[in-house]
Amino acid sequence: MTTQAIHVQGLEKSYKELRVLRGVDFDVARGSIFALLGSNGAGKTTVVRILSTLLKSDAGTATVDGFDVATQPADVRESISLTGQFAAVDETLTGRENLVLMARLRRVKGPGQVADDLLARFQLTDAAGRRVSTYSGGMRRRLDIAMSLIGNPPVIFLDEPTTGLDPQARVEVWNSVKELAGQGTTVLLTTQYLDEAEHLADRIAILHQGRIIANGTLDQLRQLLPPAKVEYVEKQPTLEDVFLAIIGNDDTGADDPTTARTAKEQR
Repeated sequence: MTTQAIHVQGLEKSYKELRVLRGVDFDVARGSIFALLGSNGAGKTTVVRILSTLLKSDAGTATVDGFDVATQPADVRESISLTGQFAAVDETLTGRENLVLMARLRRVKGPGQVADDLLARFQLTDAAGRRVSTYSGGMRRRLDIAMSLIGNPPVIFLDEPTTGLDPQARVEVWNSVKELAGQGTTVLLTTQYLDEAEHLADRIAILHQGRIIANGTLDQLRQLLPPAKVEYVEKQPTLEDVFLAIIGNDDTGADDPTTARTAKEQR
């Protein structure tokens, strides 16, 4: 087995006159988080759709878990899981029922135990018996990722997993993604958020106008800029810092920041 979970070389894709991918090359090491960073329309989702066998490329080659996406699509599909930009969960079912249903569809033994294990892994046990329609955005996203792990796929694609989530929900998803890689799953993450790629990825590739224009670790990418000058700057907290500091892990359910702050002072 190679050390590369994903190998992409010379990938091209066009829609009539629009060239979306113009020769994309990158490798993803097993058990790592690889971020494909780019603005809207850069071609990130197109790459994911090709790697997950939902779309055929015009040129180039790609392998996932050692299988060619063009000639061995069935093997690729057995090796991966794909989580799109919107949570694909049934809101009329409970969280546990969603997981049990997916386990049965994938013919996994002991679907009930599998569901319970994933609920615990993603801190959803307390909400297991609630309908998903009552879940927050972060909880739905974590449930969606949990469903994608049924069957233990070695490779998972996360296509902009935090789009539309509030700051606290984003942190919840980030923690779940880091846990995946920590347990050996290879994660290819597409995002347009710079802080997300910086926070999560072992390696970052910047996709721009259909080409990879930079690829490396965060430290390697930083070296592309001139050496930093040391200056004294008084750093002010960002609004996200303030928001997360105020709500913290407060479980009082208070929506008003003043109420939340008062609850903390009373502890």
